[in-house]
Amino acid sequence: MPNSDLLSSLQFKINENQIALEAAIMKLTLWLDQHGATAVGGNVRDALGTITKNKAFTKMMLAVMLTPE
Repeated sequence: MPNSDLLSSLQFKINENQIALEAAIMKLTLWLDQHGATAVGGNVRDALGTITKNKAFTKMMLAVMLTPE
């Protein structure tokens, strides 16, 4: 397997991990909100906004990298 294929596969797995971490952090944020730490929850949501903002670009670039030449 060429190195470029390995790099694409690695990027795909890193993206999967990022999405899973985002989901886990959001669940913790909802728990914080339910227990009165709404300011903290808001700060976390703001930080997670970066992931959301970059998600479409990341998906598009992975599709390009994984498309055979």
